Amino acid sequence: MDLLQFARGPTLTWAFAIFAFGMTWRLVGILLLKRRPDYSEPRNATSWPGAIKLIISRSWPHREFIQRTAFGQTLGYIFHIGLVIVVFGFAPHILVFKGLTGLDWPNLPNAIIYASGAITLGALIVVLGRRLIHPVLRLLSNFDDYFSWFVTFAPVATGMLAVAHLGARYETLLAIHILSVALLLVWFPFGKLMHAALVFVSRGSTGALFERKGASI
Repeated sequence: MDLLQFARGPTLTWAFAIFAFGMTWRLVGILLLKRRPDYSEPRNATSWPGAIKLIISRSWPHREFIQRTAFGQTLGYIFHIGLVIVVFGFAPHILVFKGLTGLDWPNLPNAIIYASGAITLGALIVVLGRRLIHPVLRLLSNFDDYFSWFVTFAPVATGMLAVAHLGARYETLLAIHILSVALLLVWFPFGKLMHAALVFVSRGSTGALFERKGASI
């Protein structure tokens, strides 16, 4: 079995299995968390407006802190949007999703994909540099932060090298790209990347709680 067959076969199969198990384990664990009963009288009959309001309000910098947080949040939006475009807009990726789920959608032009990939890589490099030189971020950062950055950066970088045929044979580059995706899938449920699945859930539940209590958001 050559490297590409190994990456496409058992590696990717086990990666998806661990990803599914990890996601289920994390989500079930959250749902089973014991919550203290709230006997207070609700101030508002419905709580979903508060959930939506907090999700929206926490999606951009507060006016009071915009000078300090706008740059970091802008970087975050750039590489998150770039990742979405690359992952869900590239024709070969869509074929993978179709094989897994049966769903299909139109792909974006390759020029847009390549530009988005390059911008995403640039933004991720700036994010890492900012984390390394910013005294507070550097102090707060741990292994999870750096490894999560690496497993996000690697699939984009190896994918760009594969489509450009740079550095090695295409089959080798494709195998390395698939292996990096497998590593991302395995790490996703157990590291800080899990925020991608929980960010709106946590914001929504907090907003709903505030709405129930009549607190200002």
